[in-house]
Parts: sequence; structure tokens; C-alpha cells
Amino acid sequence: MTHYTFTLTEQHLPKLAHLLAKNLDKGNIIALWGDLGTGKTTFARTLIQALTNENVDVPSPTFTLVQIYDSTKGEIWHCDLYRLKAAEEFIEIGLEEAFHSSICLIEWPERLGDFLPHHRIDMVFKIINETTREITVTLVGPHDTQRAALQTTLL
Repeated sequence: MTHYTFTLTEQHLPKLAHLLAKNLDKGNIIALWGDLGTGKTTFARTLIQALTNENVDVPSPTFTLVQIYDSTKGEIWHCDLYRLKAAEEFIEIGLEEAFHSSICLIEWPERLGDFLPHHRIDMVFKIINETTREITVTLVGPHDTQRAALQTTLL
């Protein structure tokens, strides 16, 4: 596995989001890990705006579980699984199919248990202080061509 760690303020999140957006495509799954308030939703919002339109409204999917957006790279599924009661519920909302046909951003991925795909990009968010976060990006599973592009982009 390849790891990259960034220490960023909220104003620097868009740069990381734009760098990552360049290399995403259908079937990419980004698992956003971290406690409440660490910046997962803020990052997801910035990434979605980088893939769609800077002015698109991106509400948190906390109550709807999923928000779907159109982009030039296909659908983007932004999921907040905090309220998922059983891992199997992800099938009912269509997430299993979206894993293959869309770009998926998943907050609270641990709620998927064994259903969390092994081919994904993990992003772990930690609070350093009120305005700064540490974000560790890990490429999990085979990413062959994407790994090289991401390594070049993120370094």
C-alpha cells in the first residue's frame, strides 16, 4: 500500500481535491475516515465541486444517506453511512452497483464492514488544531495505472 500524508488548513483542501479529481473515474471508491468534525464532508463537498461545477450546492447526505451528482466523468455518489443500521442496507440504496458504475465518496465506511470494497482510496482525517487537519491518503488494492498518476500528482 502507498501512503501520503498532508497537513492542511481548510483553505488548502481545494488544492488536494482538485489534484485527486484529475485522476478519478467510474469505479473509484474514496473512503473518508475520521471522527465527527474532522473535515470529511468539507473535503467531499470540495471534491464534488471540482468534478462538477464550482457553484453546485453540496449538502451533507446525513439524513438522505446518499446524494447523487452528474459530472463529466459520470455519476458521483456522496454517501454518509453514519445512520446505517446494518451493513446489508447498502444494497437497498443501490451502493453496491454504484461501486462499479460511479465515483463513490463514502463517509463512515466502517459501517459497511466486510462489504467495503478492497479496491479503494482511503483518506483518514485527524484534527491537528482548530484550523488544521492531517489527511493520510492510502491506495488500497490494485490501482496499477491510477497509482502512477496519483503518485505523480500528489508528490
